[in-house]
Amino acid sequence: MAFWWPLVVLGVAFAVCRFLFMLIPHNVPSIEVDASDVLEDGSQTKENSYIYIPRKGKMAQADKVQCYEPATMKYLGFCEALTPEEVKEHVAQAREAQKIWASSSFRQRRQFLRILLKYIIEHQELICEISSRDTGKTMVDASLGEIMTTCEKITWLLSEGEKWLKPEYRSSGRSMLHKKAKVEFHPLGVIGAIVSWNYPFHNVFNPMLAAVFSGNAAVIKVSEHASWSGCFYFRIIQAALAAVGAPDNLVHIITGYAETGQALVSSVDKIIFVGSPGVGKMIMQKASETLIPVTLELGGKDAFIVCEDVDLATVVQVAMRGALQSSGQNCAGAERFYVHKDIYTAFVAQIVKLVKSISVGPPLAGRYDMGAICMQEHSEKLQNLVNDAQDKGAEIAGRGSFGHLEDAVDQFFPPTVIVNVDHTMKLMQEEAFGPIIPIMKFSSDEEVIKLANDSKYGLGCAVFSGNQKRAIAIASQLHCGVAAINDFASTYMCQSLPFGGVKHSGFGRFAGVEGLRACCLVKSVVVDRWWPFIKTVIPKPIQYPVAENAFVFQESLVEALYGLNVWDRLRSLINVVKIISEQNPKSSNVKKSH
Repeated sequence: MAFWWPLVVLGVAFAVCRFLFMLIPHNVPSIEVDASDVLEDGSQTKENSYIYIPRKGKMAQADKVQCYEPATMKYLGFCEALTPEEVKEHVAQAREAQKIWASSSFRQRRQFLRILLKYIIEHQELICEISSRDTGKTMVDASLGEIMTTCEKITWLLSEGEKWLKPEYRSSGRSMLHKKAKVEFHPLGVIGAIVSWNYPFHNVFNPMLAAVFSGNAAVIKVSEHASWSGCFYFRIIQAALAAVGAPDNLVHIITGYAETGQALVSSVDKIIFVGSPGVGKMIMQKASETLIPVTLELGGKDAFIVCEDVDLATVVQVAMRGALQSSGQNCAGAERFYVHKDIYTAFVAQIVKLVKSISVGPPLAGRYDMGAICMQEHSEKLQNLVNDAQDKGAEIAGRGSFGHLEDAVDQFFPPTVIVNVDHTMKLMQEEAFGPIIPIMKFSSDEEVIKLANDSKYGLGCAVFSGNQKRAIAIASQLHCGVAAINDFASTYMCQSLPFGGVKHSGFGRFAGVEGLRACCLVKSVVVDRWWPFIKTVIPKPIQYPVAENAFVFQESLVEALYGLNVWDRLRSLINVVKIISEQNPKSSNVKKSH
């Protein structure tokens, strides 16, 4: 007791001191970001408040990106569609800034994150409103998908980012016992990102945070469907960088169409792409010209599996959030629902009851559960999927209702529950990216595993069971990149975890240790452990010109190092010493004869 007591006291004292230290707030300056031109305050001029009617169908590359609110079709303005030459100039500026930033301290980088975090927390409503106006999502959905995820990422980087970017020492093996082996993580240079429209705030901040914290510059092309918000969010980043004395031009937001994105891929040191599998393949092809690393986060058709032993009321609420998050603008959304036959009828009834209570409308015009569809003509695609399912025997079990809509009905799609579905239907095979809930019954765990794996996608899954071991066993057999047990999308809120998929859902990871280090040049380094006392010397038998018994020496050395039997290794070691000792006198005699 006398021995352990001082250790206990020291441990308690350390814990108390650390807790008290946590109570001391960091000195984090506030930043000012001009939002006067993005607020809906009634001061907009007539030319900036008319209803915008976009052309239908594919259009040729334009010199401007027109921006409008999908929920009201109100015109927001335009952004420049950058030419390839302009993109290259942005990347060149970022490259020069990165050379300075690469030597920045982690303390400076953490202060940058704290400034951003402070601004986000103090301006949640502004950030969510801008996201809502540009994409049609509700304020609650924006808070869940934009604010919380970004704050979680910043907090994780503040807590663990430096640790995972410091040199990591590894075992040196048997033949290199006299060496120290380590892995170093150096900035790659300029990280390029082409991001989707579904989470305009988080999709900009997610790659930018990892890139900048790991010492890189970032050039991010925002979607042509969410350029207006991206340009405002860029102001926040600029202000925070300026506040910590970062070099100008470290981060760039660029706007445009396919030509702009292709030029970005050709110019950067790594590309991160969030979008469709079709465009992802084109990104890979373009990246192959310069052989830069690629991270692809593509489509998903996530399975939501409900076993018969669940708390049905709880699971139904989670299922609704998974299916309808951000008006169906889901990142890892539940798109295929598999429910055990014993509770199928009850599950469908509760889902339909909830869906019928949901109102759809302009998210800033009142209390609506769901907003607008962001992409033009996407509601038509969703209806085509429903029609195909109905033609093959499926039935609509229930739909939500529209709010008081005067115009822009094409931009809204009511949440729709589909039953009697099977895998012959496009709805169960193609990514819908919309508020459709197709529900299929299953009889056994083996059957549902087979069904869930019957997809070209492999992003995520959610498995629900009153028996946690059973749910884990099912999830472990699903071919996907992320899995949530008795929850939905919780993996993404754990920012220590990597995020990404397999098959047509892409490859590579962002978030977590893997995503952070993916922004780095990973360099393996070996140094002498006891320098200068022990140095590398090539053994005499294998020095040039090699001795006649050089191969015999190598055979003995290999068995001495890696033999499975201790006595065989000892015998071989004696043989190695013997060969070396015989070789050294022979060398001395040669020298004397000369």
